[in-house]
Amino acid sequence: MANILIVDDKEMMRDSLQAILVHGDHEVVACESAIEALNQVRKFPFDLIISDLKMPQMDGLAFIDELRNSGIEIPLIMMTAYADVSTAVQAMRKGAFDYIQKPFDADAISVLVDKALEHSRMLNENEALRVDATDWQRGKEFIGQSMVMQQVMNKVSQVARTNCTVLIRGDSGTGKEMIARAIHSQSPRTTKPLLCVNCAALSSTLLESELFGHEKGAFTGADRARKGRFELADGGTLLLDEISEMDLQLQAKLLRVLQEREFERVGSSVTRQVNVRLLATTNRDLEKWVAEGKFREDLFYRLNVVPILLPNLAQRVSEDLELLCDYFLERFAQREGATKRHLSNETLAMLKKYHWPGNVRELENLMERVSILCTSEIITPDLIEGWLTFNDQPAANIDATIIDMSEPKPLALVEREVIESTLRQFDGHRQKTAEALGIGLRTLGMKLKKWQQEKAAV
Repeated sequence: MANILIVDDKEMMRDSLQAILVHGDHEVVACESAIEALNQVRKFPFDLIISDLKMPQMDGLAFIDELRNSGIEIPLIMMTAYADVSTAVQAMRKGAFDYIQKPFDADAISVLVDKALEHSRMLNENEALRVDATDWQRGKEFIGQSMVMQQVMNKVSQVARTNCTVLIRGDSGTGKEMIARAIHSQSPRTTKPLLCVNCAALSSTLLESELFGHEKGAFTGADRARKGRFELADGGTLLLDEISEMDLQLQAKLLRVLQEREFERVGSSVTRQVNVRLLATTNRDLEKWVAEGKFREDLFYRLNVVPILLPNLAQRVSEDLELLCDYFLERFAQREGATKRHLSNETLAMLKKYHWPGNVRELENLMERVSILCTSEIITPDLIEGWLTFNDQPAANIDATIIDMSEPKPLALVEREVIESTLRQFDGHRQKTAEALGIGLRTLGMKLKKWQQEKAAV
């Protein structure tokens, strides 16, 4: 779903376009002039603009100029009559994404809109990754003077220059995705995209489509052809996050891509070639999963060309904790334009005794929380000790009284309330929530995604 702005002085065209885009689950705002549209884009964030070329007061070319002069880089599709194609080409030279000739059908504009949104998404991802790469090259993203972290950073530098497959292993919250970004940023593929797929968040059918793409009509809801992440990452890097959650049938298809560098979209018999470097992460004991038949042995060896094992925060807490806390507190202070907070010696000593089940991610969240809630410059133990669960305390204390059972409720609703309540108790930490409830992380993710989609559809 995207926020799209339509600009056309003809009401019939605005209404027709709006109907097509709303049917595609997009949010649409329609304006009858470029001047009105400029006011809209200065107030609200849009993902795409579809504008007519010929309009009174300000035409499409002048509209593009005004957008660019204002520093607004929203992708724009220009609508034009056949006689104005040369002018539309001029619009593309000024920065328009593409143009479409009137009259056009619903499928044509839908395909072009999807193409523009996908292009915009990739540009945004690449920009974010470029910033991450800059941070990595400046040494900002990897904080730690411990021997174990120095060894990890040295291995990252070694493997980054190659095209080998890397399996990044470690518990949740240790920074596996950050390692993947560092490898890509220092590789010969750094100018190409780095795309990430969370294997734990998607069902097998959706994951296959996400990886390999699909043809129109391949399954219910596939109303148009779509490229998968392998095609979109061609020449670059693809990160498969939590690859252990991929089912065995799909593992076989992934193995073929790694071995043969080819695949077919879902619903297609056309074989496509691809040049992608694969990185994978897991928090599982894959050797054990292979022995139990949960993970393909041949795929494991194909992925495990160069393994990188990330240490838990508890393994490097004495050397790196103070550095990490200082880094996070400095970053949050700069982001919020606030005074930097500092840990008292007693607070630092208490944090060093903690076992950090959520690893660096838990520490980062804690430092952000105290940066917001601390009213003085010094962070004292009493402010944070209530948020820490030490080894001699239970891992979770789910308060059933927060679930209102005064009236009979459907079991599905009770389940949702319990899960959402537990998630709040752990400040959104999914791993802890899943462990406390005794369910799998993938199961939790699928339920949350389903409820989010239901909420968006209302």
